[in-house]
Amino acid sequence: MRPALFKKKMDKTLVWALVVLVVNFSGCFTEGVNNTTFPKRPDVVSIASILTFDSIIGKVAKIALEAAIEDVNADPTVLNGTKLKLSLHDSKYSGFLSMMAALQVMETDAVALIGPQSSVLAHVISHVANELQVPLLSFTATDPTLSSLQYPFFVRTTHSDLYQMAAIADIVRYYEWRQVIAIYIDDDHGRNGIISLGDQLATRGCKISHKAPIKPLATKTDISNVLVQVALMESRVLVVHTYANWGLDILEVAKSLQMLDNGYVWLATNWLSTVIDISSPLPTNTVDVMQGFITLKSYTKESNLTRKFASEWRNLTAFGLSTYCLYAYDTVYMLAHALDAYFDRGGNISFSKDVKLKGIKGEILNLDSLSIFDGGNLLLQDILNVKMKGLTGDFAFTSNKDLVSPAFEVLNVIGTSVRRIGYWSNVSGLSTTPPETVNMKPRQQSSSSDALLAVMWPGQIIQKPRGWVFPENGKQLKIGVPKRVSFQEFVGQSRNSDAFKGYCIDVFTAAVNLLPYAVPYKFQSYGDGVKNPSNTMLVSLINTGVYDAAVGDIAITTNRTRLADFSQPFIESGLVVVAPVRRSTSSTWAFLRPFSPLMWCVSGIFFIVVGAVVWILEHRINDEFRGPPKKQLVTVLWFSFSTLFSSHRENTLSTLGRMVLILWLFVVLIINSSYTASLTSILTVQKLYSPIKGIDSLMASKDPIGYQENSFVRNYLIAEYGIHESRLIPLSLPEDFDKALRDGPNNGGVAAVVDERAYVELFLSTRCDFSIVGQEFTKNGWGFAFPRDSPLAADMSTAILKLSESGELQRIHDKWLMRSACSSQGTKFEVDQLELTSFRGLFIICGLVCFLALIIYIGLIIRQFYKHYPMLSESSGRSVRSGPLQTFVSFVDEKEETIKARSKRKYSEGSSCRTDVDNASIQNYKCSRLDLSLDSK
Repeated sequence: MRPALFKKKMDKTLVWALVVLVVNFSGCFTEGVNNTTFPKRPDVVSIASILTFDSIIGKVAKIALEAAIEDVNADPTVLNGTKLKLSLHDSKYSGFLSMMAALQVMETDAVALIGPQSSVLAHVISHVANELQVPLLSFTATDPTLSSLQYPFFVRTTHSDLYQMAAIADIVRYYEWRQVIAIYIDDDHGRNGIISLGDQLATRGCKISHKAPIKPLATKTDISNVLVQVALMESRVLVVHTYANWGLDILEVAKSLQMLDNGYVWLATNWLSTVIDISSPLPTNTVDVMQGFITLKSYTKESNLTRKFASEWRNLTAFGLSTYCLYAYDTVYMLAHALDAYFDRGGNISFSKDVKLKGIKGEILNLDSLSIFDGGNLLLQDILNVKMKGLTGDFAFTSNKDLVSPAFEVLNVIGTSVRRIGYWSNVSGLSTTPPETVNMKPRQQSSSSDALLAVMWPGQIIQKPRGWVFPENGKQLKIGVPKRVSFQEFVGQSRNSDAFKGYCIDVFTAAVNLLPYAVPYKFQSYGDGVKNPSNTMLVSLINTGVYDAAVGDIAITTNRTRLADFSQPFIESGLVVVAPVRRSTSSTWAFLRPFSPLMWCVSGIFFIVVGAVVWILEHRINDEFRGPPKKQLVTVLWFSFSTLFSSHRENTLSTLGRMVLILWLFVVLIINSSYTASLTSILTVQKLYSPIKGIDSLMASKDPIGYQENSFVRNYLIAEYGIHESRLIPLSLPEDFDKALRDGPNNGGVAAVVDERAYVELFLSTRCDFSIVGQEFTKNGWGFAFPRDSPLAADMSTAILKLSESGELQRIHDKWLMRSACSSQGTKFEVDQLELTSFRGLFIICGLVCFLALIIYIGLIIRQFYKHYPMLSESSGRSVRSGPLQTFVSFVDEKEETIKARSKRKYSEGSSCRTDVDNASIQNYKCSRLDLSLDSK
């Protein structure tokens, strides 16, 4: 027993020893892990910034960055005791010095680089940042292409120019301008921004008509040379995209060229609002050159943070507070929050040599000293994941590395200050309501009438500028005019002269005279003068740039609108059919012409049918509809046809008969009135007759059809109506029209001519043997043609409407197109016969009513027949076996009163007989009871 007990104690001792060993080992292991994964935070973290200290933005950005560093280091809750150390580098407007500064930063232990200030340098330094994996943060480089996947370590801490250009495009569309001129610095910042503007305008149906690049560091002479060319352009909507330091030079030169007067529109990106915010109060001469400008400013919601910072800012500097200051401040705070998250995840500050640079040495550049930041990718992710409330509002990044909620204020420079006329955001577009309010509501279109407040434009005018002019020193418009050989009343060239005359020329000249600006132009003839030219080919030459416009008898068709823009039509001219006509004379049988043969037949049938239906409904109860068969047949015919004159003397007694008769009298009234009106017209109005009734009868025939040579009519008839081209005969002169119509299709002529109404009316003004037959089967008009998106088309349309309202257009029409009409003004075409189609509804309703009345009547008869059938068979003395149909016919033919009287009499006789039988039965019963009683006794 002792050995067993000893063994038990030894086992217990070993177990406790093992537990102690595991606990001690675990403690050592845990301590080791903690020491490896969560190293001690560094006391100081180095960051760097590259700015242009002498620039407008650089001056205030330097102050904002230093203030942010001081505030971060003063608040131990931001980095938990770690301090930020900022080293500032001045690029001095030099790209070379900026690159050198970037390389110097990369030789140090800086974990992030704030800057550079220029988008051009950001492109270059981003390659260095990619290689050494150092996040590059910029609150001023707004080039949209920096957001590409090519620069993964570039993080923009302000809004891209992509959104700013979208806001400008919305403004252009809101004011209904079609074209703008872009003035910009010819570098990556300017070019890429204007490319984005062009894309945004294109999605809104607008475009950049001219690009005016200015070289970097340009002199005022260089700027003047560019703006002189801009002044020669048609568009007066100018978009300026430049830097804050050089933008005012552009405005001063523009003022010297009188480009800040009435009619111009100047839209500036946020460089102008930056100058106003930082440099206020501005000198008087500087304020004068920006009057009436519209500019943008990044929108930041006012909060306690911004008010507190603005108060502290006034103690730091005399410069004004710009949104760039706020973004610079938020950039430092965002980086501090990212570093805090980086250290919480166990990140440390360590660098390693770049094997690609090993062995590359130089006397000046020590590239071998450049190191890769080991935690660069991790810190980059922490930067993009930051979500905080900053001076600029909600500060966070989208999946495309853009800041959330891009929004701008739309400002108008008036006097010595700016007036906010609205807002823009990528959600709501233009609006007079702040973005944070509008974003909670459904999207409002920027084209709404209250999207922006009133604007004071350059020249101190409040009326919206047209946005374009025709410059006095511009080139003359080359206007193509068709050289017609026929119908020269519309457009024609004077003999032995280059001058043109005609209705279309006078309308164009009058409309141009109403324009509020001069339009130099020169007419150029198009055509050989032997035959009429093709107007479609003339319009196509506008599209190719041969002509700047086209004036003449140019119909607005679908195909032509694909080639050019047209003005408002100045004359209506659809397609019509012209055919020979002859006067229609009266005949012996003229009284039959109002109705077609089918209409006569159907009307006669219904007269008989209605008479028969009324006779059936009235026969059993009305003595006037009874009698011998011959008399009843005469009654039916007399009654039915006498209703035509409401002279029927028979009275209807049944409800069904009265219902049918009332409806029939209404039908007769309509037929009678229509017949009377049509016959009156036939006998009293002089008529013209033509076998051609319109385009439909032409399609149904095989006869040749004439059309004006080189007009769109030929292709239209083939494409739209399927008329074979072999049937179409081209005709040039009005005399050709006359001869072909007189010869007719059997003598080498045509059955009809299809042409535009304007030509046809002029042709018929002196020819009474022809006339327009049928209806006008197209609706179009003539207009002046201009290049696509030409603003002159809209202004000419307005001028044409003014001519029409003033009566001048009609006076020009009367001058050229009024002719002494032939003596057939009171003549009308032969009225078509009234067809059954016009009365089909009446006859259908009448037939249905008659049918329903008969159904109801037959149902009542059958019910009555079964009720009285036994009495009828006994009283008639006939056997039912003689035939139920014959019995039923006899029943229907018999008068209803007779049947009712017979039924009543039979009922009385049956009742008396049953009484006698009952009395006899009672008497027999009493006798039987008496016999039984006697037997029992």
